[in-house]
Amino acid sequence: MEKWMIYSKRADFSEIGKQFSIDPVLARIIRNRDVVGEEAIRKYLCGTKEDMYSPWLLKDMEKAVEILAQKLAQKKKIRIIGDYDADGVNAACILLKGLMRCGADVDSEIPHRMLDGYGINERLIEEAKESGVDTIVTCDNGIAAIKQTIYAKDLGITMIITDHHDIPYEENEEGRTYLVPPADAVINAKQQDCAYPFKELCGAGVAYKLIQALYEKLGISAQEAYELLEFAAVATVGDVMELKDENRIIVKEGLSRLKHTQNPGLRSLMYVNGIDPSTLNSYHIGFIIAPCLNAGGRLDTAKRALSLLLCEDKFEADRMSGELKALNDSRKLLTAQETKKACEFLDQSGAQDKVLVVYLPECHESLAGIIAGRLKEHYYKPTFVLTKTEHGLKGSGRSIEGYSMFEELVKCREYLDKFGGHPMAAGLSLQEKNLTPWIKALNENCTLAPEDYICKRWIDVQMPLGYITKELIRGFSILEPFGRGNEKPLFAEKDIYIRNLRIIGQNHNAVKMMVEDKNGCQMEAVYFGDVEAFTGSVHMGSTISVLYYPSINEFRGVEKIQITICGYKV
Repeated sequence: MEKWMIYSKRADFSEIGKQFSIDPVLARIIRNRDVVGEEAIRKYLCGTKEDMYSPWLLKDMEKAVEILAQKLAQKKKIRIIGDYDADGVNAACILLKGLMRCGADVDSEIPHRMLDGYGINERLIEEAKESGVDTIVTCDNGIAAIKQTIYAKDLGITMIITDHHDIPYEENEEGRTYLVPPADAVINAKQQDCAYPFKELCGAGVAYKLIQALYEKLGISAQEAYELLEFAAVATVGDVMELKDENRIIVKEGLSRLKHTQNPGLRSLMYVNGIDPSTLNSYHIGFIIAPCLNAGGRLDTAKRALSLLLCEDKFEADRMSGELKALNDSRKLLTAQETKKACEFLDQSGAQDKVLVVYLPECHESLAGIIAGRLKEHYYKPTFVLTKTEHGLKGSGRSIEGYSMFEELVKCREYLDKFGGHPMAAGLSLQEKNLTPWIKALNENCTLAPEDYICKRWIDVQMPLGYITKELIRGFSILEPFGRGNEKPLFAEKDIYIRNLRIIGQNHNAVKMMVEDKNGCQMEAVYFGDVEAFTGSVHMGSTISVLYYPSINEFRGVEKIQITICGYKV
């Protein structure tokens, strides 16, 4: 079930349009994204890398840079410990490239998803000590590693933590007590006493800030730091961070650089997936490039993806890209099979719980998060998917608006071995004996009301088809990149008459129509989705309400305006 909602945020859209030379419709969309005020609008429309915040505003940045500068001078061995997803891999790549440019004796290690689980652990610390490592720098992990940090310090290892995940805390009579590891430096904008103005950087974004500050300290050109922004952009989109404020600039700048990237690994990854670099956008990163980088960590080892990003040989990069694409194709097939099983289980059980928990003992643990995301979209409920491992159960969760997974896991932490994450996503492990009481606690603690389970589709503008022009459509490009927090605009109109329709596509997976609005404006329309359901309720002569996005369709040199129908009501 879904509910269509129209934004009603107010501003003088005509005046904003005049001031910034944009259509008032674009001004309305920008206001709908909560961009308010002349400076914020300017930054949204025209922000460049010069508008990014100083890395020195991050708490402990001066400490971390001073430590690294000393270790570089002393030729001490440094080890980067990352994470096995696209964010962690790109963060490790940024730190490695940056520290090597500074002349560091540096290497990296990434936890194995199956053997190590998430984040730094005692085994990795012991290996580092045996290898003569003096300093460990984490990226995209470490903020919850209190015991591990103490263990490393006891062994004489200097610890620098860079992370972006929520800070663990305990509830007590006086409120929350935040639990920060006793590392030599902890860089995470979400710390309570961190003055950094933007809290939503991804792990690679934080890593980039560290290298940016270190370069400044050592007198290395800022232009060399900017070369690393393409990796931060891939990570920002791949980790589904909000494309607002500084993240928007990182992705805009990164996309611009990626179109001309000299990195053999990224060039090859685009090539094997049939992506024309000149047309690259955030969709390609989020749904093609990042999943390929993630596939190594899911079905094999994330070291494959890191090796690809560090590779300098074109032929070797082509080989590794092909292997990652093949792994991702296998991941897609396995995901579809396990998602089908999960849906069958939930349909049989009625999916009545407030918070859904599906146990798939035979499922590859790396697929849990993807499956949880698909189930969440289908049932529109917070969803956890658990799998069986040698040491108990492991799983991932994906949430809906209004339900913070991290905070809800804190409430029932007595049943869990480990957990961490964000409001919208989390990972956890627990013993099988605790499964039933944990599910019970999750549901008893849940305060979601019935209306919270209705998916809201937010409409930017109710817009007649006659208002659409090629100039307006081309103007949408200034709103890019699109993604979470800066979604592609969505328009609506009612009383749309279907003049004719036909099923098209090699797999009969689309419907092509000629439609007409109440003012007599005719236009081509296309629908991608459940074709059988659509044609079962919509036919020639029907009048429907639609959610749509307009585009320019070019065929044999002729341009036509076309709308893509994203939702409909008969």
